Amino acid sequence: MKRALITGVTGQDGSYLAELLLEKGYEVHGVVRRASTESFDRIEHLAGKITLHQADLLDQLSIIDVIKETDPAEVYNLAAMSFVPTSWKQPMLTGQFTALGVTQVLEAIRLLGKNSIKFYQASSSEMFGKVQEVPQKESTPFWPRSPYGVAKVYGHWITVNYRESYNMFCCSGILFNHESERRGKEFVTRKVTDGVARIKLGMSKELRLGNLDSKRDWGFAGDYVRAMWLMLQQDEPDDYVVATGETHTVKRLVELAFGAVGLKWEDHVKIDQSLVRPAEVDLLIGDPAKAKAKLGWKPEVSFEQLVERMVRADLARLQGQPVPDFKARGI
Repeated sequence: MKRALITGVTGQDGSYLAELLLEKGYEVHGVVRRASTESFDRIEHLAGKITLHQADLLDQLSIIDVIKETDPAEVYNLAAMSFVPTSWKQPMLTGQFTALGVTQVLEAIRLLGKNSIKFYQASSSEMFGKVQEVPQKESTPFWPRSPYGVAKVYGHWITVNYRESYNMFCCSGILFNHESERRGKEFVTRKVTDGVARIKLGMSKELRLGNLDSKRDWGFAGDYVRAMWLMLQQDEPDDYVVATGETHTVKRLVELAFGAVGLKWEDHVKIDQSLVRPAEVDLLIGDPAKAKAKLGWKPEVSFEQLVERMVRADLARLQGQPVPDFKARGI
């Protein structure tokens, strides 16, 4: 039985990845930070199936201890300060977690002499920022437009550096925006679907948003964790863009979400200039050709299906009902 260690296991991607690895017969271990209040909502259904360990990306010894204790075949580093707007308010902390935190894990693996471990780093399309070509692929130059994007560039290149310097099996997945009903409400997709559900149920009257013209390549998180796993099953480590190859505006997201409950978005959406980023990323669209050709990966959930399932999930939550089993329904 293979063992895998996931940092950021309580997040959206961590929960889907843990499910996938369990389905494939792995023994799954997750890293959680010690906090006065801990949120395990996304992995509550996995209680008793995965083992959690307390450690912190900013504490080298704790990372060394957890790797030594679990002795994993694969390490997936998904932990980061991942909310882009917050990175302007906390740029130093973002750099420590999202940049130097990657180095802490890689260095722990190296110091323990565990070079046989296969390592996955969660890179981000935010690294492309002010895009230099459309669509963006693995060779597209980075031009990050936020402290988060800058930190992710560091994390990406330090992963490449350890691969080349120490002959370690290190892969970076440059993932474009990937969403689900498990996404936090601070992200625009979930903010929209939760807002729509509240308006539909009479709990709210308006939804305040920033730039409706921003374009993103949105996919389903459950599809994207499959690509993570596939990267670590290859004979040689490499980096891959994971995306749908389609782009949609925030306005289109809003139209679909309100349309799913039979409402007109124009009646409820208010533009709030305070929600516009200091340096906007206007267009992100990925070229997943390499992932499709080498990994045999492709997305299965469409953008329209994604928005519908998120709205339905938020309606169910707000009404105190169980979130629908979308997998069973084929959505």
